[in-house]
Amino acid sequence: MKKLLCLILIFNLFSCTYNNKKEDKFNLIKKEIKNKEIKKDSLFLLNKKNAIPFLYKYGKNNPEKNVKIKTDFGEIEIELFDRTPYHRANFIYLTKQKYFDKTFFHRVVKDFIIQGGNSDNFNTSKKRSSIGRYLLPPDTDKKIKHHRGIVSMPSSEIKNPHKLASPFEFFIVVKKNGAYHLDGKYTAFGRVIKGLDVVDKISNQPTDNREAPIENILIKKIEILK
Repeated sequence: MKKLLCLILIFNLFSCTYNNKKEDKFNLIKKEIKNKEIKKDSLFLLNKKNAIPFLYKYGKNNPEKNVKIKTDFGEIEIELFDRTPYHRANFIYLTKQKYFDKTFFHRVVKDFIIQGGNSDNFNTSKKRSSIGRYLLPPDTDKKIKHHRGIVSMPSSEIKNPHKLASPFEFFIVVKKNGAYHLDGKYTAFGRVIKGLDVVDKISNQPTDNREAPIENILIKKIEILK
């Protein structure tokens, strides 16, 4: 009887050890797969070849179109247009990547526009590098007018005859009578639905002769509403 009990104990001990080793090996494999997936994601960079196919698919899987910009002067709510799908998808993608957080409204033209999405902070350049190097084609054929409160995308600063847009920046029209001379030149892809008073406050901040605010106007964060 004692021998039988000993055999049972030895068998159970061996079985537990075997199962633990098997479970440890399984967990190790899962961890390796997860690390490979993280590494794969971290290596993905947008470029001029893959940006449009990526944003097309991303837009289908991420239909959100309302965002909130939090600043030191208050909050601005924006509705992004479905009619400009690549620009909407791009803005949602950058928002989810937290690109805009801690950037500035770096250009202010009183009673005309305020422009955001850049800064002289090294982290902004670092974030751009981690997302990729690409431009967005214009989507001006939707004939969306640059009314007051329209959100539009500036052209890249590089030699740019086709008006390709800088994907990391945006501007908001402040001018009360609209800025219709911009129609057909820049892609309007959203509108302010709440917080135009905040836009006006930012527009009234003092600037230097390069249209840069004397005091930094921080975009604390941009968050998805729906």
